[in-house]
Amino acid sequence: MDNSDSTASVPAAAPLAPVHKKENITPVGLKIAELNESRAELLNRIQGLKQDLQHWRSKLDTQVKIYRDELSEMKKSLSVEVEQLRSEFQDLRSTLQQQQEDVTASLRNLGLQDISGDDKEGEDPKIDEKEGEFHASPADDSAKEDNK
Repeated sequence: MDNSDSTASVPAAAPLAPVHKKENITPVGLKIAELNESRAELLNRIQGLKQDLQHWRSKLDTQVKIYRDELSEMKKSLSVEVEQLRSEFQDLRSTLQQQQEDVTASLRNLGLQDISGDDKEGEDPKIDEKEGEFHASPADDSAKEDNK
């Protein structure tokens, strides 16, 4: 009996080992299938993200181009306006210089008349005894014109 027990236990142990290996193989196969599926999902997501990034870059490039064009137009417009202002200020400067020269010339003329008038101010107005008329000096005449 001992022999039959030992032989009976040996075949029982042998079938357990292959069954245990099959159980281990099946979960590994499932894991590989799960990993392959997960890998495929990740690759699809990566591909989608790459397409989204490319689309975003395209939109960004378009917006940058639009903004550059707008800035270029604004720069041209501002340059034209600055040139117009420079021209207007140059015209104003020329006009003011001309007016200043005219005023200076007028003041010089008035100053010369005042100097010549100061010499004659000391003189009394002359009365022409023949006709009884009163004659004023030239300085008095210019003073009368300035008062008008």
